[in-house]
Amino acid sequence: MPHASPLISTIVVGIGLAFVLGALAARLKVSPLVGYLLAGIVVGPYSPGFVADQTLAPQLAEIGVVLLMFGVGLHFSWKDLLSVARVAVPGALSQMVVATALGTALALAMGWTLGQGVVFGLALSVASTVVLLRALQERHILDCERGRIAVGWLVVEDIAMVLVLVLLPVVADSLGGKAPASAGGWLAETLGLGFGGVLALTLGKVVAFALLMMGVGRRVIPWLLHTVVHMGSRELFRLAVLTIALTVAFGAAELFGVSLALGAFFAGMVLSESELSQRAAEETLPLRDAFAVLFFVSVGMLFDPSALLRDPGSILGVLMIVMVVNGLVAHAVISRLGYAPETAWMLAAGVGQIGEFSFILMDLAVRLEVLPERARDLILAGAMLSILLNPVLFLAVERVLSRREKDSPSVVSEVAPRVLVPRTTLSGHVVVIGGGAVGSRVLELLKIRGLPLLVIEESDIKVERLRGEGVEVILGNAADPNVLAAANLEAARQLVVAIPQAFEAGQVVKQARTTNPRLEILSRAYSDVETERLQELGADIVVTGVREVANAMARYLASGEVPPVFEAEVVEDGASI
Repeated sequence: MPHASPLISTIVVGIGLAFVLGALAARLKVSPLVGYLLAGIVVGPYSPGFVADQTLAPQLAEIGVVLLMFGVGLHFSWKDLLSVARVAVPGALSQMVVATALGTALALAMGWTLGQGVVFGLALSVASTVVLLRALQERHILDCERGRIAVGWLVVEDIAMVLVLVLLPVVADSLGGKAPASAGGWLAETLGLGFGGVLALTLGKVVAFALLMMGVGRRVIPWLLHTVVHMGSRELFRLAVLTIALTVAFGAAELFGVSLALGAFFAGMVLSESELSQRAAEETLPLRDAFAVLFFVSVGMLFDPSALLRDPGSILGVLMIVMVVNGLVAHAVISRLGYAPETAWMLAAGVGQIGEFSFILMDLAVRLEVLPERARDLILAGAMLSILLNPVLFLAVERVLSRREKDSPSVVSEVAPRVLVPRTTLSGHVVVIGGGAVGSRVLELLKIRGLPLLVIEESDIKVERLRGEGVEVILGNAADPNVLAAANLEAARQLVVAIPQAFEAGQVVKQARTTNPRLEILSRAYSDVETERLQELGADIVVTGVREVANAMARYLASGEVPPVFEAEVVEDGASI
């Protein structure tokens, strides 16, 4: 490509090849992530033909991590973070300690020093945010108890790794490497701080950033977006969301020494308190997906396949620590704290891989000459193989849990640890998915008719409100087969899918139709395309808001018939209905 700049050629070839191989992987019933990683190997320096720019690709991928973490923050509030601190903090730290210890032992067996072993072990102890979040999103459990614990677990690991990345240059000399002149930052250098001082300064920076976001950010950021919304420009709103995510992440890194990903996560959490959070998530979704693909491509570019033949024993040891040890420690901690086996096994599968922070630590350690070049090949091989095998690990866990459910008459709830929620005893009942604005209106009419009702809702606040009204509610994501099974659809008379998320609605309709072919299913949609898809999946009646409003207006213009009251409102997590 003689006329294309490195940036353009890297994006075009990387995304194009990722699409082709990702589609092929999906066609073969394999995770598209496998295709993305293979695309990176193809355009990497260890394969013949076109070689993508190895400097630009990781930078583009980092933007994807920033946007992804911002999206996670949009769905994760301060209350959620505190609610899982009891398990996430001791669990993540325990997992990191055990993995680091075994990684150190492996390094010593290879003839490395103790300091090199500790850094090597740390690189094997932290899971990839991108990989785990993709897995949670694909299984529709990101907003459930399991998902909140997993995200909190990752946040604790990220915070710990931020401290490691800040302190590593300071201690590089003592580990046998070469510390840079600016180790510890300009402030630490000016004050002449030692190890303890740098640690205290780093913790102070993180706390200062968190306080700033809670005090100032939670007021300024929502206010700014509300101001932009009133300007009436969707383009400006999208640009404002991206500006907030990238600016806060960059400012956190430059001013407070906090990682870009963690800064973006805090920005998303602050914005999550606004009713515009759902719209902000939707606006950034396309860019998040595109740059996340580039992340996997960039990982594949770094991998030298010949390392599998040169050092198979050490790579197997790395893989055992990453996939087996990390998973078993996570399972042990979750089980010890009294959570359900489903939560323990899902988290064990989720942390059985390593990713972006491992790469960052590896790159820094190699540049500081703390780790040898061989460590890079081992970590990348472990990351590649663990990411490739992680979907298989999830599949194995899901099959085990599915087999347990067939043998058990109960369904495990996401509400609390070790609490079994029996299948509802209702029959001839109406199941309503979603207790938001649309679901609430439907429930009002059904109450008047005196029909037995059951609601599936994943918002704690809405669940409390509905239970206060005497409605039977299941807390969880209806797209999760475990949750939907508790609604006893086999004996239900009607199902009303009132959630605004089209993909999740389709999953619910598909599962419901398979469970009960005679069930009458009503669903909502936003477009004709969504309507056709829902009907193909088994919905009997699909109501589209735009069409209903148009019909009401047409009736009025034709006959003067005044339609029912249509209220202009912004509801259900900021989505207009």
